[in-house]
Amino acid sequence: MSIIKSLTNDINGIIKNAGYEVENLVLQPSGRPDLGQFQINDAMNLAREYHKNPREIATDIVTELEKDNRFTNLNIAGPGFINITLTDEYLIECLNKLTDNLDENIDKKEPKKVIIDYGGANVSKALHVGHLRSANIGEALKRLARTLGYEVLGDAHLGDYGRPLGLVIKEIKDMYPELEYFNEEYNGDYSEIELPITNEDLERIYPLASTKAKEDEEYLEEARQITTKFQNHERGYYDLWKRIVDISKEDIKKVYDDLNTSFEIWNGESDEMEFFDDLIEIYESKGLLTDSEGAKVIEVATEEDNAPMPPLLIVKSNGSKSYDSTDLAAIIERKKNYNPDEMWYVVDDRQSLHFEQVFRAARLGKVVDDNVVLEHIGFGTMNGKDGKPFKTRDGGVMSLKNLINLVNEETLKRVNPETVPEEEKEEIAKTVAIAALKYADLIPYRKTDYIFEVEKFASIEGKTGPYLLYSTIRMKSLLEKANDLSMDKITKIKTETEKDLALTILNLPVVLDKSLESKSLNDIADYMYKLTSLYNKFYAENKILTEEDNNLQTSWLTLTKIIYSINTMLLDILGIKVPSKM
Repeated sequence: MSIIKSLTNDINGIIKNAGYEVENLVLQPSGRPDLGQFQINDAMNLAREYHKNPREIATDIVTELEKDNRFTNLNIAGPGFINITLTDEYLIECLNKLTDNLDENIDKKEPKKVIIDYGGANVSKALHVGHLRSANIGEALKRLARTLGYEVLGDAHLGDYGRPLGLVIKEIKDMYPELEYFNEEYNGDYSEIELPITNEDLERIYPLASTKAKEDEEYLEEARQITTKFQNHERGYYDLWKRIVDISKEDIKKVYDDLNTSFEIWNGESDEMEFFDDLIEIYESKGLLTDSEGAKVIEVATEEDNAPMPPLLIVKSNGSKSYDSTDLAAIIERKKNYNPDEMWYVVDDRQSLHFEQVFRAARLGKVVDDNVVLEHIGFGTMNGKDGKPFKTRDGGVMSLKNLINLVNEETLKRVNPETVPEEEKEEIAKTVAIAALKYADLIPYRKTDYIFEVEKFASIEGKTGPYLLYSTIRMKSLLEKANDLSMDKITKIKTETEKDLALTILNLPVVLDKSLESKSLNDIADYMYKLTSLYNKFYAENKILTEEDNNLQTSWLTLTKIIYSINTMLLDILGIKVPSKM
């Protein structure tokens, strides 16, 4: 149990001793530091319940609080706001609990199993800036939930089974018609065939094929037929499809590795289709699968809907499986193989209607228990200076590789040549570039669109990833220089800045809980900036390594050690690596 939660429970008991019962007591950080560090605002509600003057109730509570030596400067403001300040001795006691174990200040949750779907990369297509937020938010939520005690599995959920692959295979067929994959009489081993296609070729082929399909109906129709063929495991087409998936998946993994994003499950839509027959049987047996102009759909509209709610498309009129059906089949697969308590989908807000349809269909078919949470965690877009989705200079969609390179060029300029050897510059610049991208992406509330400015977010000053890295590295350097000095116990608090740091540290579990509840990382990103800025103020005010008072020096080094541990923990939650130097 965290320190602040334990303290809140104790205060609740003290209020009970005063003769009052408070439900869900909240110890609020004070908006008036001159009156106290915390505030209790329950006297007014208690006045209505107990039919007494709120100041009288507040006085009764303060009388009891005064008996506890952890509190000082107890006072009542306005109609009954109780202000509380913690004694320096108690703050020191709290901080010393954290010198070796930050878990003392984290509220672990009841165990549950969660699957987070936060990939969505499309095979044979370059990952673009639209995939950045899903990767960053999903990875950070996975790490946060694990920190708070959940068992979490991340699923890449690759888009590998739809028409885009049919278009790619159609174009390869036109380019290389002599390939044995298209020879109906070939009976050999397809794995022995040399395929003259690289991932870079695939990334060029898809846009070309997509353009042709828009201009040529016959081309599009053949791509549709090819899609049905590999979905039905037709020899040749299915084997080529598998080769394409393998080539593309290897490159996708490299980009996700660059983003410090990982998945425990590397399933694609094709894996979910192994459960397609189960899906059909479930919904047909319940009379929920209906025909609609040659297609098969599930009606999910209700009388309570205020806007049109289209049916969920399961099988297209040409017999191929739909995009909708893969997400519904994935729920069946996850239930069978993992039996999670919750499934979170970190996907662009523009997919909200799709997930509402899928979740309704899942409930109708009872493919998950009623108590299983299905949640779409939507997010806004990353935009350029013009306020529109981030593009290349010529107006095209920017790939994630190019975005990373763009930021890397900027961070490379800022690597200190006096402290970083030439052979390490590239690697460190890339680590800092990823930090810049991630922090810029996570500091807005997830549903907010934001403008990404390379120069601003790559800066070592201000509310940026590089600023946090630089400050954290400086803390580490200080601790290394003081390696032969004691840093295991705080005995003194000298300045107001130290008190502010202590109170900020105590607020950590509140921030973690709020972030998990909102499924957004902005509170953690803000908290890190506040804590780091306060520490830098403290660092500038005091000459730690040359301090002559040994007890004070030990206290300052121990405080630095605690804050360094918090920073590295939170940076790891955000998926940000800390380089050895900058």
